[in-house]
Amino acid sequence: MKLSFRRTVLTFLAATCPLAQAQIGDKSDKRGEVQKSLVPRELIPPSPALSVVDALKSFKLQPGFHIECVASEPLVEDPVVAQFDPDGRLWVVEMRGFMPDLDGNGEDAPVGRVVVLTDTDGDGKMDKSTVFADGLVLPRALAFVGGGVLVGAPPHLYFLRDTNGDGKADEKIEIASDFGVAVDPKRPELANPEREPNSLLWGIDNWIYGAAYMTRFKYDQGEWKHGVTIFRGQWGLSQDENGRLFYNSNSDQLRYDAIPSTYIGRNPNFLQAHGNNVNAAENQFVWPARVNPGINRGYRPDMLRDGRLKEYTAACSPYVFYSDLFPQEFYGNVFVAEPAGNLVRRNILSETNGAVLGKNPYDKAEFLASTDERFRPVHFTTGPDGALYIVDLYRGVLQHRISLTTYLRNQSAERNLDKPIHLGRIYRVVPDGRDAMNKAHFSVESPLQWIDHLSHSNDWWRFTAQRLLVEKHDPVTIPALKSLALNGAQPLGRLHALWTLDGLKALDQSTAQKALTDKDARVRAAAMRLCENFFDSEEKAEVLNKLFALKTDAAPEVQLQLALTLGEAHDPQADFVLANLATTAQTNAFLPDAILSSVHGRELELLRKLVSTLDWKKPQGMQARVLSGLAACVVIQRQPERVQQLLALIADCGIAAQQQSLLDGIASTAGVTTKKPVKLAKAPQALTVLAGDTNDKISTRGKKISALFTWAGKPGAKPEPVIPPLTTEQQKRFEAGKPLFLGSCAACHQSHGMGMEGLAPPLVDSEWVLGSEQRLVRIALNGLHGPIKVNGKGYQLDMPSMGLFDDEQLAAILTYIRREWDNGGSPVDSATVKAIRAANAKRQEAWSSDELLKIQ
Repeated sequence: MKLSFRRTVLTFLAATCPLAQAQIGDKSDKRGEVQKSLVPRELIPPSPALSVVDALKSFKLQPGFHIECVASEPLVEDPVVAQFDPDGRLWVVEMRGFMPDLDGNGEDAPVGRVVVLTDTDGDGKMDKSTVFADGLVLPRALAFVGGGVLVGAPPHLYFLRDTNGDGKADEKIEIASDFGVAVDPKRPELANPEREPNSLLWGIDNWIYGAAYMTRFKYDQGEWKHGVTIFRGQWGLSQDENGRLFYNSNSDQLRYDAIPSTYIGRNPNFLQAHGNNVNAAENQFVWPARVNPGINRGYRPDMLRDGRLKEYTAACSPYVFYSDLFPQEFYGNVFVAEPAGNLVRRNILSETNGAVLGKNPYDKAEFLASTDERFRPVHFTTGPDGALYIVDLYRGVLQHRISLTTYLRNQSAERNLDKPIHLGRIYRVVPDGRDAMNKAHFSVESPLQWIDHLSHSNDWWRFTAQRLLVEKHDPVTIPALKSLALNGAQPLGRLHALWTLDGLKALDQSTAQKALTDKDARVRAAAMRLCENFFDSEEKAEVLNKLFALKTDAAPEVQLQLALTLGEAHDPQADFVLANLATTAQTNAFLPDAILSSVHGRELELLRKLVSTLDWKKPQGMQARVLSGLAACVVIQRQPERVQQLLALIADCGIAAQQQSLLDGIASTAGVTTKKPVKLAKAPQALTVLAGDTNDKISTRGKKISALFTWAGKPGAKPEPVIPPLTTEQQKRFEAGKPLFLGSCAACHQSHGMGMEGLAPPLVDSEWVLGSEQRLVRIALNGLHGPIKVNGKGYQLDMPSMGLFDDEQLAAILTYIRREWDNGGSPVDSATVKAIRAANAKRQEAWSSDELLKIQ
């Protein structure tokens, strides 16, 4: 099956933005019949394109607020991202090429733009639009930096700047060429219809991050630095006051990084690390203000409640909101857009022992909902005035062509949702009785004046000031910044001053160490992290002693950061102190993860010290988790001599509570070691001792773990499975499958095949991957909808069809995943794919697990 270049370009757009967050799924039932709406036609209200005046009447907003339109068509068209520049002008990314019709004709046209909206008369409404950059294909990201803007238009990430003052970009530098998958007419199959990077964000650490992208950037006095980060979410990225990143996926409204990603992956022996991609949503239920037949599977009872969307299907743009304009109870709330349900969720965040949880404060209601089906909130920002700004794509068709079900296509055509196009609105929400005044004029202020804004209670001012100070790199600001860092009246001012000094490379050891005693825990934690800069200096011992003094600090964020920071020291004494936080500081839920991520390659040495320490004789809670985790790491490292030493240590320690924790840690590796036991040089006497222990709990555990090891002459040992080598032809197919997998599947299942919580299950050791090829090929051809169990864990997912790949390409991908990562499945040939495709030619619905399990 071959694709034209035009169709190929379309395939990579499907879930590139909130438009594509709408559910991906089946197109008709398995007999090829179009499904009918569960909502009777007479109960579906009309959905004409409303004027702004009428659209404003459609909103149901919680009491105490009102909503205003600050820009609409023709001033702005198809907006997907908006940001305020330092002088209060509103920059908008226009995705004008998205879905011109239900077939997506012309979507590859370079008609995308970046426009600058200005309020020239000060009435709070934009009245002038200037095209800063055009000729872009489906742009979807923007960030201010270096006197210009970063703009993402896959596969390009451009730095655009106006150098002559005419308001239009005349400098264009490509910063990255992998900001999304390039559409190559010679290899159209590499275009990924499910994920494209978006939502650029200047982090508190002065790195620029993006959603659905694994590279971060730093602008350093005119030079661009690239760094590695983790894959985050689908559309939207924001941060809280501590710099923790928040994101989501289409059916999973709120996730965050409790631990900065630079730490969590530093110990490859620690396979069960938590701290990234943490679920912060109380539930996924939504409460629209209108019936919602216009969703991809509106014919399925499980999708609707009384004709209205039941759970998130298009969640995007989680936005942590800090404003001095709103009432105090809104400070630090997270707003989430649900464009398919025409609503905006408000989450109140609570934090218990370092774990964040978001809760809807309204009973079966939303902060904002519309009866207008064309209201499509896709992005939020805070203005200099403190108002909450909502970007409304305003169109009837939200779903991309490649994932448009026959049901939704008919809904869209019959109810004329596919036209008109090129509309768009930007609203702002303002508390009643409050004046939203835009007083931003950074360009007429001096850098010393910018420093005052670091203490502002509206985070737009704080982050704008920090960015400009770092970019300006004016030495005259350094003394004032040091003074603010140590003596500022506001904790947030002190926090941003520290990070600004770090961005300027002007944070000295004395200032950082003094900040360790700040009365605010957030500042102390940041100072700890920044003290890592001095671990390579001659004063390392002094810095460590200052850090050790904080081991009794009760603040959860300080406990967590201390464990993370001490791990960067690579020092035995520091390892012992950080491990003992599990004894003295037990109020952070992620502390064991921080400890275990910190000791790569030093786990056994730390274990020896801990088991001989009085405070660890009766491990419970976090202590038990740490001992178990350290033992698991030693086994996962698979170094026979160290594993033998671990087993001997367990047998010799003689303390049942310690032995149970350590043996439980070894048993936890069964998912890896059962399939491929650790090969030891000789029979370990320790296993015999443990299996024969008079304590039943010890002997039972000792016998259980024996299966995880092998050695020459082991009685009853199963021979290692013989995996037939691939033939020359099969090997070529395997090698061809890798780039296809990385370009189409890895965004969800990850390059390591371990999947991503809340988004995609693992492919490693998956019974669905290694089981019947008849099932696996069907999943690839038609997709899969949950619920489904993988390796004993339940998933509620919607995997799209990969049927656009031809038979040979699909065979290559499936051969690759059945043989990579120590998987030992048989290869798949193109003839098998061809036969299954033909047998199910009329089927367009995604498979369910119940259906697949009936197939042998």
